Amino acid sequence: MAEADVNEEVAALLRRADQRYTTGRRRVVDVLEHSGGPITITQILAADESLSQSSVYRNLTILEEVGAVTRIVTGDDFTRYELAEHLTEHHHHLICSDCGEVTDFSLDDSTESMLDSAFHQAAKANGFTATAHRLDLFGTCGNCA
Repeated sequence: MAEADVNEEVAALLRRADQRYTTGRRRVVDVLEHSGGPITITQILAADESLSQSSVYRNLTILEEVGAVTRIVTGDDFTRYELAEHLTEHHHHLICSDCGEVTDFSLDDSTESMLDSAFHQAAKANGFTATAHRLDLFGTCGNCA
């Protein structure tokens, strides 16, 4: 999605929740959009030094509540954040159990289709209606191996 489209969609999500798209929220979204993957609050602050830590915490909470941001909890002490999939593209995560680093990865359409089918069958067998899926693979990254 183009940067202008991301900002328009985030603004619409916030409006539906009676929230404003403030300068601070826009800066957080811009950092996440250009981050190349899920990042910590410390990394957000380093990417835009005009942001204050308390503001980033508050804005991430609101952006997550309206569905613009996804929180990724890892095995380390730092939660990571990224723009929600509907603002970017469908992907999955490799999560290092040692350092907590999170790397995005995508699968080809054929594999995604096969996974969707298997997940829908499993959901149906359990009286559940699946609307989406996300895979988080845990292991050890190359730096920690």
